[in-house]
Amino acid sequence: MSKTRLTVNNNGSLRVEGDFEIVDAQGNVYGLNGRELVSICRCGLSKNKPFCDGSHKGHFEHNAVAFDLPPKKV
Repeated sequence: MSKTRLTVNNNGSLRVEGDFEIVDAQGNVYGLNGRELVSICRCGLSKNKPFCDGSHKGHFEHNAVAFDLPPKKV
C-alpha cells in the first residue's frame, strides 16, 4: 500500500488516496469496498456525504494553494 495522500482540489473535493480508512463520529468504519481512492465533499451539497457526488460544480469556488500554518500554540 502507498502512503496516504490528501489532495485539496480547486473548486471541489478532497481527494484521499493510499492506505486509509474513514470512520464516522462514533468510530464506525465506512465500507469502501476495496477503494484506494475516494473524494470527500467540501461544499456540503453532496447527496452522498461525506463523499463527493459532483454537486459542487458551479456552486463552490476555492483556489487551492498550499501555505504554511503559523507555529503551533503551546
